[in-house]
Amino acid sequence: MKTKLAIILFLLMSLLTACNFAKSSPTAIPSLPTTPLPFPTSLPTDEPPPVIVITPSTTPSLVDQTVIDRASEVIQVLKDQDFITLSTYIHPVDGLRVSPYAFVSDSDVVLSADEVADILADSRSFTWGLYSGSGESISLSFMGYYSQFIYDVDFANAPEMALNHRLGVSTSMDNIFEFYPSAKMVEFYFPGFDPQFDGMDWRSLRLVFTQHDSIWYLVGIVHDQWTT
Repeated sequence: MKTKLAIILFLLMSLLTACNFAKSSPTAIPSLPTTPLPFPTSLPTDEPPPVIVITPSTTPSLVDQTVIDRASEVIQVLKDQDFITLSTYIHPVDGLRVSPYAFVSDSDVVLSADEVADILADSRSFTWGLYSGSGESISLSFMGYYSQFIYDVDFANAPEMALNHRLGVSTSMDNIFEFYPSAKMVEFYFPGFDPQFDGMDWRSLRLVFTQHDSIWYLVGIVHDQWTT
């Protein structure tokens, strides 16, 4: 009898142990996918992504863009020899000063808007300054001066353009911003034409603007090239 009771107790204890083990066992582990999960191409870092700052040189201000647009219009008008339209861009008080080289002088010829509008009918010779090197007087009609010192190359298609910065550098002193302290200048620049001259045959045309009654008017045309 005792033996039979011991067997029953043993079976009950075994059954209870099995039940407790089943309750504490975790759920079945899922099988791994047959295709591996994609690995990220870049791991996260504590540093933020770089911020690209747009500088004023790459994004002109509204005023600078206005001047650039005006200069682009003027250079096309000069190419077309449309001097009536050109006269509408000229400063109504200061007129248009034309300088054959980088140095702007009080003795440079100044033309009014009305004079420019009728310039094709004016055959007079003007003394525009002195030739660099020889020192001889530059005595030419307006169209003669235009051909040598305004539109001697196709500046409307110049490969380089700058705002308030001189691209062509010669022995002539550049005093634009001393002469026109409140001006903005747009330069149209050819770095050269014939490789044998190693860039010494460069040409520049600088258009100078000052503001009057909230409008940017043309006050100066400055031609520049290599001088000796």
